[in-house]
Amino acid sequence: MQSIGSFLPMILLAVAMILVMVIPQRKRDKKIQQMLAGIKVGDNIKTIGGIYGKVVAVKEDLITIETGPEKAKIVFAKGAVSTVESAEVENEELAEKK
Repeated sequence: MQSIGSFLPMILLAVAMILVMVIPQRKRDKKIQQMLAGIKVGDNIKTIGGIYGKVVAVKEDLITIETGPEKAKIVFAKGAVSTVESAEVENEELAEKK
């Protein structure tokens, strides 16, 4: 009985550490999935490789972007997107400046 009592604080500490690490990670994963699911034509994105472009087509797990002055089209997996700036946000910012 004493051996269980001496391990109880270590077990509780391990459980607390796991909860502190898992819960925030799940929240981040959910936020990322929502961001990726919300990608639509016209959004400006940045990939994990640092490529900026405007979304011109969206399929299940693939997106096509236009980038550069020659408007080169590149196809990426949705998982390669690191940030999304909605076209609606950009239009609202332009309207505020006027």
